[in-house]
Amino acid sequence: MHRPTDLVALRARVQQAIDAEIVEGSALLGRIGEEVAPLTNAVSGLLQGGKGLRAGFLYWGYRAAGGPDSEALVRLAASMEFFQGAALLHDDVMDRSDTRRGMPSAHRRVAAVHAERGWRGDADRFGEGAAILAGDLCLVWCDQLYARCGLPTTELDRGRVLFDGMRTQLMGGQFLDLLEAARGWEGLTLDERVASARKVIRFKSAKYTIEHPLLIGALVGGVEQADTTPLSDYGLALGEAFQLRDDLLGVFGDPEATGKPAGDDLREGKLTVLVALALDAASPADRELVETSLGRDDLDADVIARIREVMVTSGAVGQVESLISDLADQAHDAVRRAEATGRFDRESLDVLDDLVGVSTARHT
Repeated sequence: MHRPTDLVALRARVQQAIDAEIVEGSALLGRIGEEVAPLTNAVSGLLQGGKGLRAGFLYWGYRAAGGPDSEALVRLAASMEFFQGAALLHDDVMDRSDTRRGMPSAHRRVAAVHAERGWRGDADRFGEGAAILAGDLCLVWCDQLYARCGLPTTELDRGRVLFDGMRTQLMGGQFLDLLEAARGWEGLTLDERVASARKVIRFKSAKYTIEHPLLIGALVGGVEQADTTPLSDYGLALGEAFQLRDDLLGVFGDPEATGKPAGDDLREGKLTVLVALALDAASPADRELVETSLGRDDLDADVIARIREVMVTSGAVGQVESLISDLADQAHDAVRRAEATGRFDRESLDVLDDLVGVSTARHT
């Protein structure tokens, strides 16, 4: 059995499946005319160079159930990348993000086409509208790839309810994120702020990043719903740890590695666990600095450096690192519990155990 815990080998196969689906879908859209090329380009440009985590977890969930490797399974796994593509395209519009994976975000690229060609109307609104449609197109292709991947319908039907539920819950999670930003944290205690931020993490990221793809793969592979508890526990713990790491990278990450400008989460004003802990422990002056800086898109490198220092000296970074470590331990423990049931393929569980480190690495 292959053990591509860095996901490289599997990612290359998933990319081939993604490319094939885009070619097929683009050919159908091409009947409308070449004018729709910016729409398909927005999808193809985004779905290049990702980590392939969601596809990987679906794949290894199926293998853990005892299912064999196949190109049909890889195509099923690739459907998760289209789902993520939809989430990213919509998220970048909502957050007004300028970059994604080191390149201009889709709505910015399409807006640039509008401006270059001198079309009528507002270029930014045009770009945002196109990106929303591109995200919707990803949802369509995600569903098509799931249904037509080549695995038996009887197998796919076992995961269909959760597949549909995953897509519904993500929309609720995205709305929670919008609502959190709109309501703010005024009058909330530290515990309430942390609980609110972790709820957003769970429904906006953790579930669709790891838990749901893993469980869909396992269910399609033949695991009974009653036997999925350790996999669910693994996915929720690791999914939250993954997002907490992403929150740290959103403030401290190297743009070369993250594909986003340094401190971008601060400019977007994201209300994260990291921010909640820093505001609680900082001095009054430092707290005012953070509160008045969050959400300002004109933050310069000096202010970002000062906020980073506050987050370190307040102990917030250390607390988040400890939480990531605790959640990673919970994921490892869930793998051991899954192994103890005797229901799952041992080598596949070893891969899932290795993927805990891959998903929470500081350089990811």
